[in-house]
Amino acid sequence: MIVILPFVLIAAMFGVKGGNFIYTLCHIWAQTWYLTVGIIHKEIYEAPHNTNQQYIFVGNHISYLDIPPVVLAIHQPVRALGKYEMIKIPIFGWIYKATAIQVNRSNAENRAKSVRALKAALAKGLSIIMFPEGTFNETPNPLKDFFDGAFRVAIETQTNIQPLLLIDTLERLHFRSIFSLTPGYNRVVYLESISVQGLTFKDLPVLKQQVYSAMENGLKRYRKYPTKID
Repeated sequence: MIVILPFVLIAAMFGVKGGNFIYTLCHIWAQTWYLTVGIIHKEIYEAPHNTNQQYIFVGNHISYLDIPPVVLAIHQPVRALGKYEMIKIPIFGWIYKATAIQVNRSNAENRAKSVRALKAALAKGLSIIMFPEGTFNETPNPLKDFFDGAFRVAIETQTNIQPLLLIDTLERLHFRSIFSLTPGYNRVVYLESISVQGLTFKDLPVLKQQVYSAMENGLKRYRKYPTKID
């Protein structure tokens, strides 16, 4: 990160093209870091994916390691929505600020500003990646409840949703400790994309449940979960 930081800061001054270049740098960073720590990136496509089409990518959120596999798995111009607090991390925070749209969920004005930024990114031909759970899923269930944001933006901009499953990030780096890093496979699964064409805000609950069910069932195909939650 120290090596790419100067290039990130320079590229940040050049708008969309600069932002795309930063993601290329992050892709190289992720590949290099994986190589040094013994993590193997693997992509699984349950359905064909068209990289020439815009999407709102949505993924499950369970580890600090969720960012590198997303960077490696998305092969098209994209911007991420992430927690504002992450910019406080030394070095990484500076890169994060240049690559992500930050949201402070406790501030209504900031939430509205982040939504406008997401729509602006889509208007420029970019895709976006969001974690609809909002925070780490620390429950024994496959997913936490979803917030409405990703689905509201998808309907308003008529941008189809592409669910991604991060299968192994919890084993590679558990959310309880940054010192739990282990080598091994880190799989990302592309599920079938979900169309929002013609949907209105009254369809939002159904759309959110459709995406939730697809991701929940997908995670159960690749991971084991308790059959009964106490």
